[in-house]
Amino acid sequence: MRVLVVGGGGREHALVHSFSRSSLRPQVFCAPGNAGIAAEADCVPVGAEDLEGLLDFATRERPDLTVVGPEAPLVDGLADRFRERGLLVFGPDAHAAQMEGSKVFAKEVMDEGGAPTGAYSRHTSAESAFAALAAQSAYPVVVKADGLAAGKGVIIAADEAEARDAVESMLVARSFGAAGDVVLIEEHLTGSEVSLLVLCDGETAVPLAPAQDYKRIFAGDRGPNTGGMGSYCPVPGFGPQAVDAAMDTVVQPVLDALRRRGITYRGVLYAGLIVTADGLKVLEFNCRFGDPETQAVLPRLESDLLELCLAAASGELAGAAPSWVAEDCVTVVMASAGYPASSHKGDVIEGLEAAAALPGVTVYHAGTAVAGDSGGTRPPAVATAGGRVLAVSALGGGFAAARERAYEGIRAIRFDGAQTRPDIAERAVRAQTGEISLFPEGWRP
Repeated sequence: MRVLVVGGGGREHALVHSFSRSSLRPQVFCAPGNAGIAAEADCVPVGAEDLEGLLDFATRERPDLTVVGPEAPLVDGLADRFRERGLLVFGPDAHAAQMEGSKVFAKEVMDEGGAPTGAYSRHTSAESAFAALAAQSAYPVVVKADGLAAGKGVIIAADEAEARDAVESMLVARSFGAAGDVVLIEEHLTGSEVSLLVLCDGETAVPLAPAQDYKRIFAGDRGPNTGGMGSYCPVPGFGPQAVDAAMDTVVQPVLDALRRRGITYRGVLYAGLIVTADGLKVLEFNCRFGDPETQAVLPRLESDLLELCLAAASGELAGAAPSWVAEDCVTVVMASAGYPASSHKGDVIEGLEAAAALPGVTVYHAGTAVAGDSGGTRPPAVATAGGRVLAVSALGGGFAAARERAYEGIRAIRFDGAQTRPDIAERAVRAQTGEISLFPEGWRP
């Protein structure tokens, strides 16, 4: 069996790592991959957004399954083009991928399906948006660019002045280009967030274990948003009943609404949920595996991920029931100097082997590259090559043990300017001991 993974980040390394351990014993390709992925797969020098190059490679090599990691190639129609060539793909087509590619589209589908979400208004001119802000009765509000903006198109505005600045940036200064042709002004929801990854085959939807991630760069949820500085799985207080409730009130109604539009969703649907004082609501949908949630979810997966992805891509998920190890998982991200405003490249990374040798620890590469030939029999050095550089995941019998192992792995790794949040999963430890609850008092799924 031959499998192609598209992408080169930490999420893709987690996928490759799981696939390489499948009982199906696949040959795994990854385009373009990274320094860590290269140790577990055949890296292909084709970028994740080079649709023609990917199609040429797949047409020539005929992988039995292609799994697409990032959202941009899905939104641009990569899965459609592969399927036109008779290639099996785990990933939604361009219409279905609009669940992430257009926030307005996702809101409309949620409205049609009756999925609970925040109130919003849609605007194509600054004047219209300014009028809506002037009539706003409560702040903060959320200002969102409709399209893909590399994770930067969402601004939480504390007052009208900040909201007007965000609108001005998107609709007048065009800071996000075409992604900001349409802007949403959305109700700001407060509560505890949960990421739920759901495998879909067009008919059947199968949830994976829930996770929580950390978006802010600094401890205590301070500083600018990032792509994610850490995660943990499962989520204390969000057990099977809560997952079932999310499937019944959010995921299935949305998939049904898509189907009524003639859209079949096949791949993974990421539901970004929030439990508010008024109950469970949707913050966003993504059309791919989350990052770094995937690095916290997959180490706990006992079932064969490749078999599950094959079943989803083939429309054969019915009856699938993923099994999980009893241990908890904590994932801590190491970012490069300057992130998230910028990233520093070329800093040599030391201690990778020592960290990976620790019990229960897996080191996933994200922004890494080979630094050069070290000569002799020693392996070449690995250097930073992006904002988020590594994700160190650890399993443990309880969050306290998993967290200690993850940070032990972090302490073993060194590179100039490394940034790490010191508080990943602290709240999970406290929730697991009953010291706190992650969710509003009295909430029941």
